[in-house]
Amino acid sequence: MKKTALSLAIAAVLPAFANAEKVEIELPKFYGKINVSVQNTQEGDASISELVSNASRLGVKGKIDLKHDLQGVYKAEYETQVDDGDKGGQTFSQRNIFAGIKGGFGQVIVGQFDTPLKKAQKKIDLFNDLEGDIKSVITKSDNRTANSVQYNTPKIAGLVATVAHIASEDETVNDGTSSSLTYSRKKFYAAVAYDTDVEANGIDVTRLVAQYSVAGITLGGLWETQQQAGQNKDGWVYSAAYKLNSDVKLKAQYGESDIAKDDAKTYSLGVDYKLAKGAKAYAFATDEEFGDDSSNEYYGIGLEYKF
Repeated sequence: MKKTALSLAIAAVLPAFANAEKVEIELPKFYGKINVSVQNTQEGDASISELVSNASRLGVKGKIDLKHDLQGVYKAEYETQVDDGDKGGQTFSQRNIFAGIKGGFGQVIVGQFDTPLKKAQKKIDLFNDLEGDIKSVITKSDNRTANSVQYNTPKIAGLVATVAHIASEDETVNDGTSSSLTYSRKKFYAAVAYDTDVEANGIDVTRLVAQYSVAGITLGGLWETQQQAGQNKDGWVYSAAYKLNSDVKLKAQYGESDIAKDDAKTYSLGVDYKLAKGAKAYAFATDEEFGDDSSNEYYGIGLEYKF
């Protein structure tokens, strides 16, 4: 009888222990983007046809519930080359990789990732990762920095402040600082960002961004100035997108800059055709002109799959 009673008591208590130990676990999310284009490239007097992998990537990201109403966040993302599998002699190259903690105070992350100034552009650049990307001739400050510690505030009345410290780990090189203040409300977005000693010692960069959407039209603008040794170099770009219908988007972009190259101008036209959620076909044409009378031209069609 005593053994039977003890067995029944244990059987009754065990489920309670099991429930007490039960923990909600969020599985990591595997994601990626395959973006590949077939294009004609004319740079100077040379003209070739080529297959180009446009920052195709694979990654994993997730969240972990911690004590004290905190949440652990992480991401590990790598670029891969769809065209030939070779990225500087490697199959994969590191993109944004970080770990951090998120809570009511905001978020802190550490690792290698895009600077606040780079992120401040949001989606102004309609030809991001293609030949018309603003990093081609408009700016040199779209950086992804290693040894970074970043804090951002929670969103308050549409405002988010972000600051990152970039350790050089070299006595002869200054540590860098990148910061931004962004505002978003419904269809309007604006940002101001500032870098010091990020691109190189003694280089300061200021960036202003604005974007507005109405009636299927999205207009954007970005202005940037780079200061070094008392000299200022400026660059700017305007972009416009129009949703012709639920599947077709028309895009145009124009910019001028002295930052990446002297007296540079860039023009891009494109069209996106939605094939499914996360899938599209596209076509683009980009023309670049420089102060030395040289020019580049690019024409291509491609596919982008996000998963």
